Amino acid sequence: MSTNFKPEDWISQAEAARLRGVSRQAIFKLIRSERLRSLEVGGHVLINREDVANFTPKKAGRPKSHG
Repeated sequence: MSTNFKPEDWISQAEAARLRGVSRQAIFKLIRSERLRSLEVGGHVLINREDVANFTPKKAGRPKSHG
């Protein structure tokens, strides 16, 4: 286990949702798709604060074909 764990670097799903202006379900989907780092402590899921702050959404829709 890493000795560099800093509690201030991790926030709750609710706080992440507030910071991004999205629902907790949207944050959960980003965690599940591994677009945000998370960890579970005592039954609570925490999200990396830096990941939330630096998150950029992917463009919506299907990629355009070049043909």
